[in-house]
This record gives sequence, structure tokens and C-alpha cells, in this order.
Amino acid sequence: MSIFVYGDESGVFDAAHHDVFVFGGLVFLNKEARDAEYRRFIAAERKLAPLYGATDRNFELKACRLKNKHKAGLFRSTNHCIRYAFVVDQRNVNENIFSSKKSKQRYLDYVYKVGLKRVFGRLIQAGKLKPSSVSGLFIRFDEHTTATDGRYELREAIEQEFKFGTHNFKYNTFHPPLFPGMQGTVHLEFRDSKNDALIRASDIIANQMWYHEISGQFEKMEGKAIVVRFP
Repeated sequence: MSIFVYGDESGVFDAAHHDVFVFGGLVFLNKEARDAEYRRFIAAERKLAPLYGATDRNFELKACRLKNKHKAGLFRSTNHCIRYAFVVDQRNVNENIFSSKKSKQRYLDYVYKVGLKRVFGRLIQAGKLKPSSVSGLFIRFDEHTTATDGRYELREAIEQEFKFGTHNFKYNTFHPPLFPGMQGTVHLEFRDSKNDALIRASDIIANQMWYHEISGQFEKMEGKAIVVRFP
């Protein structure tokens, strides 16, 4: 089986001016579920599009443009899906991480890789995912300014973690791969959200999680996504 993951981010990773940063998105355990949700989300968007002056088929409803009730409606349209959120409390992140663009990106890559591992771990514990049956992992993320070499490093790190396992040389230990039967590679793709409804759905999820966190209302999101907190 193949796993399909979609993601986006909300907030700014800058502890000097912001407290919270969130990755959010969707996980699908088969292509049929992914394709069905793609169609369902587009249908939900089309109901709202005329309210925002969108008249052609290439419209894009980003969370930053939508009214709260419409964001909530689009969020509900993904209720039957596996949603995730990686919530970073920047007040507790080591200040040295913010010293350079490279160190910030490495930390965010770590958050995303570990966050995904914990999401998959919970799905395995719940009996929804059999590790030995996973043959491929496909990840699509909203396009941003990450350099090409940075994207390559993230893909390599995810593949190492899930397909080959990792060594901790400091403690002379080996952590086995999560998906030992994976035959293919990890496919990591960054796309313009205009061209992918499920990245737009991830934008809504990330935004809703971020908003409820900064407004002190996160209890309303309990049970609505697999949430992993950092650091």
C-alpha cells in the first residue's frame, strides 16, 4: 500500500515576534480515499467561490482571505479524513535555532519528520496501518522558499527514518525503520496550492489549528486531528 500525505504551514517561525507555528494537513492510506476527498473538497470550495468573486475554475480560497465561518465549513468538510497538526511553541525552542536561516530550516525539517513518525505510530497502535504493508510514501507540500538542496535533505531524512532506520552514534544505538517493507522511495513534492485542492485543504487545517492555539481555544480542536507538540 502507498501512503499519501499533504501539508501546509501557518504562522511565522520567528520567536521574536510570534509564539506559535503549525504544520497541518491530511494523511490518506489509499489512493481511492485521497481522490474522493479531492473531489469533495473542490465541491465545498465551489459553493463558496462566488462569495469571493471567483468565477473561473482556477480560483484559490486561501485561509487568510476567508471569513471564520467559511474556514470552519471547509475544515468540517475534511471531518472523515485523518488530519494532523504539529504545534510548535516557539517560546520554548532553543534561541540558538533562530540564529540562521539554515538552522531554522533544519529544526522545522526535524519537526516535520518526527511529527509524521508519531502520526504513523499512532495509526499503527490504532490498528489502522500495518507497517510491513507500506510500499511507498508520497508527500506533497505547499510551495515555499526552501532551497533545492534543503528539499533534498528533507526527503533523504524522511526516507532514512522510515525505510532504512537511523543510527545514534553518540549512544551507539540503532532505531529500526518504521516501514521495513518499503520498496519504493519517498516522493517529496512542493506544489503551488493553486494546482492542488488537498494542499489548500491542508492550509485550512493548519490555519484552524494555529488560530485556536493562539486564541487559547485549542480544547475545541481536541479529537479533531492527531496533534504532536514541540519542543
